[in-house]
Amino acid sequence: MNNRLPPAWSKHLKTRSGPQNPQLKVAQPRAASLSHVQADDALLRQALNLQQADRLAEAEALCQRVLARNPRHPLALYLLGTFALDLDDEMAIRCFERAVREAPQNPHYHLTLGEIYLKVGEHSDAIRHFEVACQLKGDWVEALCALGRAYTEFGKADLAVPLYEKALEIDSGRSAIRMGLANALVSLGRMDEATRHMKEAISRRQEIAAAYNGLASIRQFVEEPAELKSILTELKNPELDRKSIQQFHHAAGKILNDIRRYDEAIGHFRQAKELSTRRFDMDSYRRSVDFMIELFDPPMLASKAGHGSTSDVPVFVLGMPRSGTTLTEQILASHPDVHGAGELTKLRRITNRLAPKTRSPEELRRSILDMTVDQSKSLADEYLTHIRQRSPDARRIVDKLPHNFELIGLIRILFPKAQIIHCRRDAIDNCISCYFLSFNEDNIYNADLHTLGLYYREYDRLMGHWDKIFPGQILQNRYEDMVSDQEGQSRRLIDHLGLPWDDACLRFFDKGGAVNTFSRWQVRQPIYTSSVSRWKNYGSAIQPLIDGLGDLAGN
Repeated sequence: MNNRLPPAWSKHLKTRSGPQNPQLKVAQPRAASLSHVQADDALLRQALNLQQADRLAEAEALCQRVLARNPRHPLALYLLGTFALDLDDEMAIRCFERAVREAPQNPHYHLTLGEIYLKVGEHSDAIRHFEVACQLKGDWVEALCALGRAYTEFGKADLAVPLYEKALEIDSGRSAIRMGLANALVSLGRMDEATRHMKEAISRRQEIAAAYNGLASIRQFVEEPAELKSILTELKNPELDRKSIQQFHHAAGKILNDIRRYDEAIGHFRQAKELSTRRFDMDSYRRSVDFMIELFDPPMLASKAGHGSTSDVPVFVLGMPRSGTTLTEQILASHPDVHGAGELTKLRRITNRLAPKTRSPEELRRSILDMTVDQSKSLADEYLTHIRQRSPDARRIVDKLPHNFELIGLIRILFPKAQIIHCRRDAIDNCISCYFLSFNEDNIYNADLHTLGLYYREYDRLMGHWDKIFPGQILQNRYEDMVSDQEGQSRRLIDHLGLPWDDACLRFFDKGGAVNTFSRWQVRQPIYTSSVSRWKNYGSAIQPLIDGLGDLAGN
């Protein structure tokens, strides 16, 4: 979705757009010589050229001219949506929704609306529009793959598998299909089948870097595999793009780390990180933590007594990534009364909507301070409806998005009775594990070790604030304690949720269903101890991390 026009936009125009030209001048179609339809098409073609020349304001203005004459023009609405992608996703959704209403038989509009719904975590809406796209345009591989991806992310990878298999029958040469199928199979724990498809992708030279990275991620290596030599050979290819190089380095680093060649491993991870195109703004993040601490103080929270929902269904498992959140969720979700919903972005989306105009801290502050009881109940009900789509009947539903640790203040306003479980781990081990993963651009704080250590300090500072103003309301769940006393800590978790004990929680790794986090492989294994104190293997290579952590190193 990033910075691309939705598929096949040119099919909606009578002629193709001209070449990109940053110096292009906006023509003024003459009404006397052109029909309204032709004039609108001419303006929209120019809008596309302007957008491609990074003249977004002018492109939007041309679309608005078309809409001023015809407020229901579907293509103008559609293009406005594309211009808003990544800048204002809520606006993009509104534009695409209007375009779909005006042209409900256009499969491309449904596909694009589904893609942005998937991006913001509204899986049910995404699935609905992908299904319509598949109905309107039978055997459309792109729509089949999109629907498969949505089902996989929604925890219904079993429904995704036949869609990918159908897509393979239609076009076995399309690279994304085989890897999408492999990803769905991994989510289901069908590792042997996933491996077969990844190896087939490699033999066909289809998404080869992603395939090798996938193979490296779904098993533990005890000796050097043949894949390592192949990966190192691939890295010598001068034609590789940046993303492929990163994936190959991550794959090599994972294998080398498994077989205890630690210096080589961390060297590959470092090279992958150095290719990141963005750097994390630590000063800005410190200010955001200051903002949260200042805003959510005892007097303000006291003024919100009686707000939100009385529901005790939501359970928030949070903390730093790689701190044991997935393990904790799997143990909880093994209980018959608990559903693990995975990493949900709904709460973040609700937060963003509280400051829709400027996205500034001051706008968010005003929205939260002015929030009425009715508004808070409406937001809470919206979240409850969202999680109930995952499981209509469960007594507890777990949202395990780690970075919800930033939103504990809002969680407490909306859900005073919700259980919050904070996962912690040895600080150096936690950060090293983060460093070894390829996070998205939103979490680029792991791009270098020193920044990662500084980020951890801010996380620790914010959690200290939440513990202070919500005493006894946040259960501390330490990874090392889970490893050393699985049953005792598991019973403690279930008791915290107010549920009777069930022995199924001790065999979380036998639980069926899909898992869609970086820990997909690990959570299907019994608890192991090899990740405790792993940082000692890396010597001076991780000194920048230790410097960044300061007095938190080893805590």
